[in-house]
Amino acid sequence: MRTTPATWAEVDTWLTVLHQRGHLHHAQPGAEDTRIVQRHHHSRPWTLHHPVLAMDWIAEVLREVKQQAMELGH
Repeated sequence: MRTTPATWAEVDTWLTVLHQRGHLHHAQPGAEDTRIVQRHHHSRPWTLHHPVLAMDWIAEVLREVKQQAMELGH
């Protein structure tokens, strides 16, 4: 369990790693301290409004990546 709240710096780090590893098509800063993310080239962009909610979204992406890897036998 976390003892400190998530920060935008932590979110940005995760988004960078996901993008570099090909699990995220696009991420950019949005208006008023938000982040706009897009999983795949043809998928709809999402706006992440708070670091805690952004970390929940990132956790979901990581679960999907892990599930795909397990299905492929990696």
